[in-house]
Amino acid sequence: MNDNEKGIAYMLLSSLFFALMAGTVKFLGEIPLAEKIFFRNLIGMFIAAYMIRKNGSSIKANNIKMVLFRSLFGVLSIAAYFYGISQLKMADAVILNKISPFFIIVLAAVFLKEEIGKPQMAALAFAVVGAVFVIKPRFDASIVPALVTLSSGILAGTAYTILRYLRKSDSADTIVFYFCGFSTLVSIPFMILGKFVVPTANEMLALFAVGVFGVVAQFFVTNAYRLVPAGEVSIYAYSNIIFSALIGIFLFSEIPDILSIFGGSVIILAGFINFQAGRKKKKKAGLERKKRLSSQAS
Repeated sequence: MNDNEKGIAYMLLSSLFFALMAGTVKFLGEIPLAEKIFFRNLIGMFIAAYMIRKNGSSIKANNIKMVLFRSLFGVLSIAAYFYGISQLKMADAVILNKISPFFIIVLAAVFLKEEIGKPQMAALAFAVVGAVFVIKPRFDASIVPALVTLSSGILAGTAYTILRYLRKSDSADTIVFYFCGFSTLVSIPFMILGKFVVPTANEMLALFAVGVFGVVAQFFVTNAYRLVPAGEVSIYAYSNIIFSALIGIFLFSEIPDILSIFGGSVIILAGFINFQAGRKKKKKAGLERKKRLSSQAS
């Protein structure tokens, strides 16, 4: 498999495991948010440490400042997302979280100097329209969970853009280790100051599963964004919506309403527009490079 094929496969697998993680978080119900984040990342930290040892990666980050920034935005995104899952239908929470690739477009253009074209701007506009249909704004307190969940997508977009920046300085194993370690430490004060619930045997097993599903998904998505430009691979992240909707329907009897289905479809369409724009841009760059090499040879 070439890098593009590997990147696509990694993104599809990450979407499946993220959906499994979301379903397990939903199952945990009344377990406090900080507790879910703590166990999700504590387990992930040990798995990441094992992967560092197995793959011979360095446990020391080369660009520690940006790795910590990635970790900060990552844990804020997870907190907002877990909150959204507990308050909204699973499909709605995932749709709003999947706004992240469109913020990657903007952030990659600003910070990574990646070109942004008219089709990508149109995709961003479609994504915003789709999000409005999912949120169904009523301008009262009921809108808060949807807005918090939407912010998880913005924060995730920032974290993934930093991943793209880190691809030449730090390994995926090292980045995941720091992210999980940072998130574990940050969640401890909130667990101490908040209400700690002693989990039952089933809840303990579910908390362990959240950690395993989350870190496996994190490894896959980290490698996907390292191998393939964000604008080209992000379309495959929308398979998470399908996986999560199916879990919501079959396990929690959550049937998405017509507005959410329409809004989700618009966001997926926006993702396809963005994906096609990325392919055309890559093809054009390849032709220009080939033409330039041909002229140099002659």
